[in-house]
Amino acid sequence: MKIWQKATDSKKEVEQFTIGRDPEFDILLAPFDVLGSMAHAHMLAKIGLLTQEDNQILQKGLKEIYFEIEKGQFQIAPGVEDVHSQVEFLLTERYGEVGKKLHSGRSRNDQVLVDLKLYYRAAIREIIEETQTLFDLLISLAEKHKNDLMPGYTHTQLAMPSSFGLWFGSFAEGLTEDLGMLKSAFDLSNKNPLGSAAGYGSSFPLDRTMTTELLGFADLHHNVINAQNSRGKTERTLAFALAGIAGTLNKLATDVCLFMNQHFAFLTFPDNLTTGSSIMPHKKNPDVFELIRAKTNQIQAVPTSVSFLLTNMSTGYHRDMQLLKEEIFPAFESLKSCLSMSTFMFKEIKVKQNILQDSFYKHLFSVEVVNDLVLQGMPFRDAYKKVGLDIEANQFAPDQSKVNHTHEGSIGNLCLDEIKSKMTLQIGDFRFEKMDQAIQHLLG
Repeated sequence: MKIWQKATDSKKEVEQFTIGRDPEFDILLAPFDVLGSMAHAHMLAKIGLLTQEDNQILQKGLKEIYFEIEKGQFQIAPGVEDVHSQVEFLLTERYGEVGKKLHSGRSRNDQVLVDLKLYYRAAIREIIEETQTLFDLLISLAEKHKNDLMPGYTHTQLAMPSSFGLWFGSFAEGLTEDLGMLKSAFDLSNKNPLGSAAGYGSSFPLDRTMTTELLGFADLHHNVINAQNSRGKTERTLAFALAGIAGTLNKLATDVCLFMNQHFAFLTFPDNLTTGSSIMPHKKNPDVFELIRAKTNQIQAVPTSVSFLLTNMSTGYHRDMQLLKEEIFPAFESLKSCLSMSTFMFKEIKVKQNILQDSFYKHLFSVEVVNDLVLQGMPFRDAYKKVGLDIEANQFAPDQSKVNHTHEGSIGNLCLDEIKSKMTLQIGDFRFEKMDQAIQHLLG
């Protein structure tokens, strides 16, 4: 029996097709569904649709279910349509008619929306925690290897001297910028849609400001149609934000695969972090980074999938939106695992020393020599021509032991403290404290 069912049920073929993968995602939404219901019950009591005794019973029952979920003791019973129905059926089974009162002033549309927003907030926080852990490691590696020179490339050709400190630091700063994109997604996720019902509000005198405060949202979607239309917009923004972080990891993983190649041999990892070949005993394959590269490419495809799902969709709820979960939920898990494994691997990275001492890399220093001549008074174009002719005549013999770069963000001035400050500011903008306090208060 379904909570919306009257005399006629759907055929099983229709039911199976329309439910799809929702049950596996509903388990992830379960704790958030309970929290949303707790806030909604408090509000119903305030406006007189529940007695205080009713509310106390519901709060007790909902807390029981919440802690059962935390212990892994919650499941959606066979024949029960979704997590929302399961929670309501459990309350009714355990506490009687009061369980049937909880849905007053709600539609499954705004109930799902609240669940999703609360889930997204928590999932974003987990991504931020993993990102910060990797960031801290990259900063420490940049400091450790700030004097270890390596080749820099443009067009995949040898270009100018770089350093491992500069390389590690570039990805650290890139992650701070990625969190800026994630903040926009968080802001959309941190608005309360509860009370929008099916997208057109309710004739009940709902107190939407109260549920906003109880759930620790920063704001509410004031217009009820806009609240419903935020489903899809939130996921699209999330998809681009997750793809941004994935893009940074993708470039990092691609570099590692390249630099582990024997023709480069700039980086190595312990044997137990690489894989071998079934017939070639010398092989040390970068399988972890190849899979990070592949997974982050999958994540970077999610914005396209989400955008196509939302194409030509008119105002209001459509069942198409159910499929957004199939794109966003796995993307969160995949990105989290990529961040975690990147940290795991980089803790063991070994950097080759004195790479640029090899005469093979002498042409990397051409710009250094041109600049030295300019500093001595020679016009730039004349200096450029002289060095070019020396290279063609095989008379170019630069000092390959050091470089003198001092401006902000260069080899000799990595600005790691400034980059760390950026990360601190980015994370501080999320203000998770309000969320924590609200949830702790609800659970009492």
